[in-house]
Amino acid sequence: MMDRYRSWNPGTPDFVTIETEKESRVISGQANPAVAGGTTVSFSEIKETLQVEVTSQDALLGVKLRWQYRLAKDARFLGDAWERGYGDLRWQGMSGSRFMPWYFLAAGAENTQCFGVMVRPAAMCFWQADTKGVTLYLDLRNGGRGVELKGQTLEAAKVVCMAGPSEDTFETARVFCRRMCEDPLLPAFPVYGSNNWYYAYGDSSDVQIQKDADYLLALTQGVSNPPFMVVDDGWQVNHRLEEYNGGPWRKGNDKFPDPGALAQKLKEKKVRPGIWVRLLQNEDPAISQEWRISHNGCLDPSHPEALDYIRQDIRQICDWGYQLIKHDFSTYDLFGMWGFEANLLNVRDDWHFYDRGKTSAQIVTLLYEAICQEAAPKDVLILGCNTIGHLGAGLMHLNRTGDDTSGRIWERSRKMGVNTLAFRLPQHGAFYDVDADCVGINGSIPWEKNRQWAEVIARSGTPLFLSVKPGILKKEEEEELRSIMKIASEQKQHMIPMDWEDIDCPEVWSDGKQTVTYDWYEEAGPVLSAEIERFNAPLAVP
Repeated sequence: MMDRYRSWNPGTPDFVTIETEKESRVISGQANPAVAGGTTVSFSEIKETLQVEVTSQDALLGVKLRWQYRLAKDARFLGDAWERGYGDLRWQGMSGSRFMPWYFLAAGAENTQCFGVMVRPAAMCFWQADTKGVTLYLDLRNGGRGVELKGQTLEAAKVVCMAGPSEDTFETARVFCRRMCEDPLLPAFPVYGSNNWYYAYGDSSDVQIQKDADYLLALTQGVSNPPFMVVDDGWQVNHRLEEYNGGPWRKGNDKFPDPGALAQKLKEKKVRPGIWVRLLQNEDPAISQEWRISHNGCLDPSHPEALDYIRQDIRQICDWGYQLIKHDFSTYDLFGMWGFEANLLNVRDDWHFYDRGKTSAQIVTLLYEAICQEAAPKDVLILGCNTIGHLGAGLMHLNRTGDDTSGRIWERSRKMGVNTLAFRLPQHGAFYDVDADCVGINGSIPWEKNRQWAEVIARSGTPLFLSVKPGILKKEEEEELRSIMKIASEQKQHMIPMDWEDIDCPEVWSDGKQTVTYDWYEEAGPVLSAEIERFNAPLAVP
């Protein structure tokens, strides 16, 4: 196995570009260290990785590293995404203008070459590849401004490269993900269950959640591993349907009078209680304006008192007895954009976080660390949603790796769900458990499509969550779903996409013993709808 996957060090870059708020300077000739003005970039080899350290007296925007390492022009490339996938993950030909966040694979005739950074770097990192070389950009900004290190040394990133066989790109991707993360945080048991969002869309109650739990128990009768019943948006005190889905998070509303009592009722029913939160949007009048980000008013985790407030929110939820916390919207609330919008050109340059001495990447990681630390004493699982996976690896048990699926429109579930399951599957068990999002069952989507979607999640060995409205399925459909939930409760099957190099919605899945071909497309062609795409809106209700 080790001979088939060879790690190698790219060595000191041929060019280093140092960008500050005042100037951009290029240093050539494999300089180590590379020095420009008040900034020094140094390189050292540590366990077959290239560690990049930066020391600066300037307001530093970023560092660009360029190797004159030529990849085959006819190679096929697979990059990752800044946070969730948006139905856009796929193998493509070479394009020197494409951003490939965190890591990429280049599959050629002789081998598959992998370039990446170890998880939890202190920079937002992306790669580019063209006919003359390979580029890694380390975005070191603090919000839209330069980070102020004030002479301190920052371990910006550890570069890792690997070569694997050309005939099995999926396994090469999986091995490479394991190389990039040495300390994954994984659940101790298979996680699966129900989440009411994709049929309730925030219009729910304590009573309805209990009915959902009863129905979930009927679908998992005889299963030894209890499922999760996740209370999604709608339980919090200031919730306003289709208007506001933020906090405070320490009290329920009229429909959810006692969130702690609800958690205990779910436990008594023998399901595991879970709950959803949007930690950074909070209109609690006790929150000081100083704790908020200037451009949108969301909580700023770089402020010690704001971070302590967030810790108290997590502590309260754990004390109520919830065993899974799904925290959502943090990337959007920190930066004001979805992952597919993020690039170097469109981040506002007129704002910064409270702590100017930390990079944006460090501040994101600080938030994830705080959540993880508060949940750990009670063995509460963390599920990130709209989170930056490369920064969350090792700090969350599960990660929602794709944009929202749907309980209303099949085309959205197909586009977002199947794509992220296939192309983020190599991260499963390497970074965290991969959550490809729910199967929304409320009568709007043909059962045959939802059945296949539920089945491929279960057979992939990843967490399966249903959003199923009680009473909507026929008896024979319930029996099919009961069999699928049995598979999901064990996660012993591990089917992978066999045609992922060919299409963006793989149809052929196999575990080496059995091969299944799925039919993802409507006979009359895709149904077009504005709800299929993501828009900048305070609520996400596709």
